[in-house]
Amino acid sequence: MRAVLQRVSSARVLVDGREVGWIGQGLVALVGVGKGDDESDTEYIVKKIRDLRIFEDAAGKMNLSLSDVEGAVLVVSQFTLYGDCRRGRRPSFAAAAPPDVARGHYDALVERLRASGLTVETGLFQAMMAVELVNDGPVTIVLDSRGTA
Repeated sequence: MRAVLQRVSSARVLVDGREVGWIGQGLVALVGVGKGDDESDTEYIVKKIRDLRIFEDAAGKMNLSLSDVEGAVLVVSQFTLYGDCRRGRRPSFAAAAPPDVARGHYDALVERLRASGLTVETGLFQAMMAVELVNDGPVTIVLDSRGTA
């Protein structure tokens, strides 16, 4: 499972011009599910989203987690994180999990984040979405449960 985390002061997702998710301070998590991902991959990403200390403390050091700052997370499915551009000019998405499998992992990730006490908003799985955000820092972190990022 892969995730790109962006620290934000606010973010929202629109589908057909209608807002389906909005957060203030927190993280936007663009999440892709790969073939072969299992429960341990989901749990790895959940723990990283919840516990990474990427928010500034009073001294200006990145020392606080999402929970510490009482921030929210906006989770957006994004299979294109598995795009392989090494050959040719069109990405291959062969490493991405099929939609029915990916949906289960995506839903489990959202449920586990909520169960950990975080405020969670989402986009719409498999929808064309417009994601608007104000990147704070900017701070952008790439995660990969298989250890490649």
